[in-house]
Amino acid sequence: MVITALVTPLTRQSLSADVYKQLRDLLMNGKVMPGEQLSLRSIAEALGVSVMPVREAVNRLVAEQALELTSTRVLRVPMMTVSQFREITCIRTNLEGLATAQAASLLDELALHEIEALHERFSHETSLKRPDKSRLIEANKELHFAIYSQARMPMLLQMIESLWLRTGPILNYDLRTESTRVTKREQADHHGRLVTALKKKDAIAAAAALRDDIESAADYIVAAGVMVTADAVQERSGAAIATSANARATTAARRRA
Repeated sequence: MVITALVTPLTRQSLSADVYKQLRDLLMNGKVMPGEQLSLRSIAEALGVSVMPVREAVNRLVAEQALELTSTRVLRVPMMTVSQFREITCIRTNLEGLATAQAASLLDELALHEIEALHERFSHETSLKRPDKSRLIEANKELHFAIYSQARMPMLLQMIESLWLRTGPILNYDLRTESTRVTKREQADHHGRLVTALKKKDAIAAAAALRDDIESAADYIVAAGVMVTADAVQERSGAAIATSANARATTAARRRA
């Protein structure tokens, strides 16, 4: 990964906080992939800072489980199992659905215009023959959080941000790969239903559209098989153990016979 192209050199004094924010944005926007290794030194060089504030920011992200240190002290973006992803997806639909339903009843005209503009921006990008992946991902995230922020529930918003931080590297897989969800404009359609429901202040319909958006993306990502899953490894190991045990039992039975 050429991290220099993904970050902006820092000049302000609160270096550790600035490093944290930039790395956090990289993860939430899915600009780094699960399993991708990172170097403190390369991050420091890209940002134009010393290693110390980078280490402080990275330690914070490790504590939040957004990054991990392997047993060999390698810093990397965590892998995610299918069961973990499904669990987080379930939590997201509930928390983000709550924020969406709450926002539906509290939206003012100014906020609604902003949300409509973000939807139009995303929809326009998906209509292009070759959509810009970075713009798609950015517009998608900005649209979602423009809605959630209108719930006026800061603790809920913090929880949602934490989940996006954990899932960001895998969450935007379909947008990065120009999937059928993009080419058929499925996500734009979900967003369209969501915005229409918000205009009508229909909290139930808005939450349903949001849920369909999240779950359809999750189904595509799981079906794509892009997650190296510990679940699958455990299942294969269990099957191998069972097969071995059956083979031993058969052999013993033959000997007795």
